[in-house]
Amino acid sequence: MRILGIDPGLRITGFGVLDKQGQQLTYVASGSIKTPDGDLAERLKVILNSLGEVIAQHNPQQVAVEKVFVNINPQSTLQLGQARGAAICAAVLANLPVAEYTALQLKQAVVGNGHAEKEQVQQMVQRLLRLSGLPGPDAADALACAICHAHGGQGVGMQAMAGYRMKRGRLV
Repeated sequence: MRILGIDPGLRITGFGVLDKQGQQLTYVASGSIKTPDGDLAERLKVILNSLGEVIAQHNPQQVAVEKVFVNINPQSTLQLGQARGAAICAAVLANLPVAEYTALQLKQAVVGNGHAEKEQVQQMVQRLLRLSGLPGPDAADALACAICHAHGGQGVGMQAMAGYRMKRGRLV
């Protein structure tokens, strides 16, 4: 199974593609889509079209997208939501199923701690996928999203999250 992970952002949207065969995860590609300053509609178009190209090039079978967090600035939260919507539309236009995960779920799945720092996520993604170098922060978050989905909602300790909820970064 090939999975596309997406870390949506209005300025930078990260993407990561990996293959899952049994419990084995294999890195395929990752990167980031940078949008130009200016018109919101134009920026959303860049995200939609660029992710469409990634999907056409790598042919994923499933897509995992990070859920929007609530920001102090409502305008930023709305714009992030629109970027996320463009990312989801790219997957839906390609008839791909979309799963959504919170940042806490991603960090729990990859690092084992829902409050891990970005650097910890980058390092664990590098180790889990046996990468020669550290992925960029946006690509690492996207790969973490794909890893979380590949584990079917299971974390580093392979404990299923189904039926549990997150509280202070822990499953309860």
